[in-house]
Amino acid sequence: MSDSNPKTTHFGYKTVAEDDKVSLVANVFHSVAAKYDVMNDLMSFGIHRLWKRFTIDCSAVRPGQKVLDLAGGTGDLTALFSRRVGPTGKVVLADINASMLAVGRDKLRDQGLVDNIEYVQANAEALPFADNSFDIITIAFGLRNVTNKDAALASMFRVLKPGGRLLVLEFSKPQSELLNKAYDFYSFNLLPKMGQLVAGDADSYQYLAESIRMHPDQETLQQMMEQVGFAEVSYHNLTGGIVALHRGYKF
Repeated sequence: MSDSNPKTTHFGYKTVAEDDKVSLVANVFHSVAAKYDVMNDLMSFGIHRLWKRFTIDCSAVRPGQKVLDLAGGTGDLTALFSRRVGPTGKVVLADINASMLAVGRDKLRDQGLVDNIEYVQANAEALPFADNSFDIITIAFGLRNVTNKDAALASMFRVLKPGGRLLVLEFSKPQSELLNKAYDFYSFNLLPKMGQLVAGDADSYQYLAESIRMHPDQETLQQMMEQVGFAEVSYHNLTGGIVALHRGYKF
């Protein structure tokens, strides 16, 4: 007998069954994978590279450490981490989407980054790793696409080593009303048109704009991280709060 009241969640501004969201998000990223890097540079005017470098600097990563780059997509953070952990360290690039993982693997191999990187297709809500496995976990522009964010944060907490840290880089809420209005205009009027022109896909970029608006704001995400056990949780607004970097520790 089927459940007459299935649980629902947001897919952008639409309400969908929780069971359907994973495949809907998967279709978005299968569609955008090939043009993902080009669109990131266009959408952010290249600033996403600075946001990611700031994240690496805040991670305090050291040679020999083990890092999980979750929802790692096309591997920008993995490439930076790989060079910093060195031959005695390891970076696991994990993504739920096979298309994104394939693009990331090809790009990193083209850069000669092979020896200290592993690739795992994984759902953030149920990570296939042992408890206390990683010194550092990052998730950049991926948490907003996860259906059950609390389950994902708890799963990340479980696989972190005691003393380890989680860094969540994600679009957030602009702190200025003027910036917020300009950002809305850009996101809903220009972004889908760019997606159509460059990637031949306006709908996926409409979803990405909507998913940003549905993501928890800075204070809410801080509380969510604290509720699953993270300590000393803090956040740093970047580009006026368009993006925020949250950091929390497992003690």
